[in-house]
Amino acid sequence: MTGWADGVRFAVGTLSVFPVRVDRVDREVAGRAMVLAPLTGLVLGAVSCLPLALPGSELLGAALALGLLALLTRGLHLDGLADLADGLGSGRPAAQALDVMKRSDIGPFGVVTLVFTLIVQCAALAEAGPVALVAACVTGRLALTWACTPGVPSARPGGLGAMVAGTVRRGAALVATLVVLSAAVLAGAAGAGPAGGGFVLPLAVLAGLGVATGLLAHAVRRLGGVTGDVLGALVETAATTVLVVCAVFS
Repeated sequence: MTGWADGVRFAVGTLSVFPVRVDRVDREVAGRAMVLAPLTGLVLGAVSCLPLALPGSELLGAALALGLLALLTRGLHLDGLADLADGLGSGRPAAQALDVMKRSDIGPFGVVTLVFTLIVQCAALAEAGPVALVAACVTGRLALTWACTPGVPSARPGGLGAMVAGTVRRGAALVATLVVLSAAVLAGAAGAGPAGGGFVLPLAVLAGLGVATGLLAHAVRRLGGVTGDVLGALVETAATTVLVVCAVFS
């Protein structure tokens, strides 16, 4: 149990701004943290929903909720999305694209991708509601779980990508996915979430994982593996997809 407690602390410390004491950092703990990443997403989603309860415009509430979520995650996933967009958009070979991604500034591809993603997220969240935001946060972190399974290498010898790459057994990723899907089915059956029916939440989860898997495959082909930026981009891609699907069926 001690190892799983270390995994919880690693997950919370890496994926959120919540202050935790991380006593042990190694690949075993990192693997457990990535299995537990959806649980961190559940907490982040629940806290980020608070502005949606404010009176007034639903669009304003959605914007404040997304701003709070960015604050709670230090904006790292959004930064990763922008960096990956710049790297892939550069059209350069893998080594040079990785150098582009390491720069501290954000290029035109990154800016456009960030603006477009946040507009879509805000519009979709205003339509879909708080349960969709929780599902989006959980699914985004579940995409991390699958990105850390064997067969997905690290693009660099160091960094977060090297720490977590290949640390999650496929069986553990499958169990985590079944738990998330079961929770989505139960929430839909209880009438929570979009008004389109009980199938919407599990469909949104599967769609989010599918789109993130496609992006992961493309990033591995172009860059040779995952980096921290790639992982952040997967979170935002999966979360955005979940919100869009929920909004479409609301």
